[in-house]
Amino acid sequence: MPKKSTLQIEKVNSSIVNWLKSYAENAKVNGFVVGISGGVDSAVTSTLCAQTGLPTLCVEMPIHQAESHVSRGREHINQLKNRFPNVTNVEADLTSVFETFKTVVPDTENKEKLQLSLANTRARLRMTTLYYFAGIHGLLVAGTGNKVEDFGVGFFTKYGDGGVDLSPIADLMKSDVYALGDYLKIPNSILVASPTDGLFGDDRTDEEQLGASYDELEWAMLEDEKGKIPTDFTGREKTAFEIYKRLNTINKHKMLEIPVYHIQNEIK
Repeated sequence: MPKKSTLQIEKVNSSIVNWLKSYAENAKVNGFVVGISGGVDSAVTSTLCAQTGLPTLCVEMPIHQAESHVSRGREHINQLKNRFPNVTNVEADLTSVFETFKTVVPDTENKEKLQLSLANTRARLRMTTLYYFAGIHGLLVAGTGNKVEDFGVGFFTKYGDGGVDLSPIADLMKSDVYALGDYLKIPNSILVASPTDGLFGDDRTDEEQLGASYDELEWAMLEDEKGKIPTDFTGREKTAFEIYKRLNTINKHKMLEIPVYHIQNEIK
């Protein structure tokens, strides 16, 4: 389990649920759709949505998915449906769609870039699927990104899991998400599992991809907000801070508004 959250979890839970319900009612939509991955972020997000009492559709979208991810996701969905009558679920197996996509685009000898591009393609296929269900049922796509991922290191796919209508946990650090998940009694199998994005069809963890744990990145994000620089630290702290700064820089394009060219008045 990550470090202890300092938030007033019960109050945060009620506040987010009220925000979700008010937003949906003002937008005149029926409820929410959430992609379920078997991870803590999607489990917490879907439980928050379920608490609104509005229709909440949980969608499984396997693409050569590791069995452990699938089983955890299904355990959560079954638990959620038993607790909340407004929760339904559907599975859209996108494996064949993904395989067909690979046959109509050119291959490349750069295997590293190919692997990353295909991983991002998985996320974008899932985004498209969520918006399909949102469209036919009149729902909002609820994002599952937390603060470290969305505004710290940019650990999400642009126009993939970053393509959402609203983000209920994007102001929560990973430690806060775990604390909220514990409060909401999501399955323990999810709480103790190592975080993974599941985009590569194996069990590689987020920490293996990022080079640092969420605890370290959370710490680095807070230190960066204080104006600290790498030379303020030594040893592993310096390494973790440098990893954070590098990822924050190269992924900045995901966290900023899309740049728009504006025609200058003198040439209009």
